[in-house]
Formats: sequence, structure tokens, C-alpha cells
Amino acid sequence: MIPLRDENPSLHFPIVNYTMIGLCALGFAGELSAGPRLDELFQTYALVPARFLALVERGQVFDVATWTPFVTSMFLHAGWMHFLGNMLFLWIFGDNVEDWLGPGRYLLFYLAGGALAALAHVSTNSTSLLPTVGASGAIAAVMGAYVVLHPRAQIQSLIILLFYVRIVPIHAWVYLGFWFALQLVSGTQTLGESGEARGGVAWWAHAGGFAFGALCAASLGRRPLRRARRRV
Repeated sequence: MIPLRDENPSLHFPIVNYTMIGLCALGFAGELSAGPRLDELFQTYALVPARFLALVERGQVFDVATWTPFVTSMFLHAGWMHFLGNMLFLWIFGDNVEDWLGPGRYLLFYLAGGALAALAHVSTNSTSLLPTVGASGAIAAVMGAYVVLHPRAQIQSLIILLFYVRIVPIHAWVYLGFWFALQLVSGTQTLGESGEARGGVAWWAHAGGFAFGALCAASLGRRPLRRARRRV
């Protein structure tokens, strides 16, 4: 199921959401132009769980450089499909969450969601030396908030099953609930006997980000935290 749009217009111009999309585009453009320096770029700006924990164990927990990859990794992606898929989800769901929070709070929420999702990934991949990149954790937080705020919003979704191709409306609670369940099931299947995740997809970052966003929306309530003023 590929989401195409939601039938849930925003009331304000989502300046922060569009800025996040723009920054991710700039980051991806930097990757495309890096050429043979791409691995070096990932090693510098991506989050490497084992390296982060080694810095913490060496007492560098308060060094800014130790935590910088938690932010910079959000603006890098592993390929065209990773980048385009993430930006599609952010474009569809982010504007309504920014409507609810307002630009300043939304920026903090987005960055906090991405950072906590990254911590969930580190906790289940503590020995991994693979660079982790992508805005998926932050976007998962946006999706978690969205499903609490707008559970019955219609998501126009492209369904492709062999020769069956249709665009059908699906309630947000069904679409996003299924997505969250898929992250949990996939994440559980990758756990080894040691309790560590294995594989190249940060399933537990997705699940952790989603849970964070849903809990924030549930605890703060569905009432908008900014004055409503319809965009014209």
C-alpha cells in the first residue's frame, strides 16, 4: 500500500515540515555529488551504534560530537527509494501535526522523535558498525502523533496486487496501525538469541519513534496547541 495523499487539509502553511523536506533533499544531493567520498561522508555524519557506545564508555557522553550524528543522520538516506519514500510520508502526515503543535514545538518534536528513535535502534544494535541513516525515526514519530490526532482521516492509497491496481481510501488508524504492527513483527523476527537485532533496516527505530509520537499526542490531547487560522 502506497499512500498518495490524505483528505485532511492543513490550516496553516507547514513551514517547518517543508524545511525538513528541503534539508533532506540537500543532504541527499550532497550524497549524490560525493562520489568516492560517500563512505567517508557516512562514517562522519551517520550514526554508528558501536562507535557511539564506545565514546560513551570512554566518558565522552557530554561531548557535542558524540551526539551530533543523532541529528545529522536524519538528513541522509541510503538511496532513491529510501529518500523518496520518507519524503512522501513526511509530506502527507507532517503538515497536520505541525498544525497541532505550531512550528516551534513541531521542530522540537520532530528532532526529539528522531533522536529517541535512534536510541531505540542503538539499544537493539549495540555492536553494529553499520552506519545508520534516514529520517524514518522522526517521520515515524509524526505518524504516531497523526494516528492519535486524526484516526478516521482518509488516506488515499495505491494498492498493487499482481494485476489488481486500485486507489482506495483507508482510515488512518487502519493504515498506520498496520504499518506499526509490521515494524513490531519485522523487528521481533530480526532479534537474535542475545536480544540484539540483526539486519539492515532499523525496525525498532521506526517502532520507537511511532510510540513516542503517539504517546505525545495522547498525553497532550487532540486539541490544537496553536490558534487556528485557516490558510487562504
